[in-house]
Amino acid sequence: MLALPRLYAIADADTLARRGMALEDFATQLRDAGVTLLQYRDKQGTPQQVLENTACIREIFSATDCTLILNDRADLAKLACWHGLHVGQEDLSPGGARAVMGQQAILGISTHNEAQLIAADASDADYVAIGPIFPTDSKEKPDPVVGLEGLRRVRALTRKPLVAIGGITLSNAAEVIAAGADSVAVISGLLPFGDSGSVEKSTRDFLLHLR
Repeated sequence: MLALPRLYAIADADTLARRGMALEDFATQLRDAGVTLLQYRDKQGTPQQVLENTACIREIFSATDCTLILNDRADLAKLACWHGLHVGQEDLSPGGARAVMGQQAILGISTHNEAQLIAADASDADYVAIGPIFPTDSKEKPDPVVGLEGLRRVRALTRKPLVAIGGITLSNAAEVIAAGADSVAVISGLLPFGDSGSVEKSTRDFLLHLR
């Protein structure tokens, strides 16, 4: 069975743009902090832009064993020679993604309620994400909050690795793991506010806190 690291870092193009952070700088600091799994999510970029950015990220992590997962686009993940793909409820099905990516690829799927998680458990997905656990501003139209109790309930519905996402910060990450998540997906929590701190420091704090 797939073993996920406790920290599932996400580089979201829209969030980085809003915060004025260059993707290359963000990825470099994640690498320097010791991240071993990174998802790149770009909902607005053209195929050319996404491929350019995946090539940049791959080069940054070339000397590491970091697992690279692209969000949504199976065709681009395959062209970029990335390790895996993450799909949502309205994207290509896990079975369709497997047909494109091959048997060796890592596949994940987002779920937002018990019915979706049960379906994901029976799919070709290697891991399942559930959320949002807490309120989040990383999506324009977030799904209803699952909460820690909802996380505990769905933990009993699958033996696949479970990634919790949505509103996860350094102060609540440990209780999310305690509620049953194998891994916590973090986006905004890795970005410091103002001039204090850095992405590298924030990431190191998460990695230390989640040991």
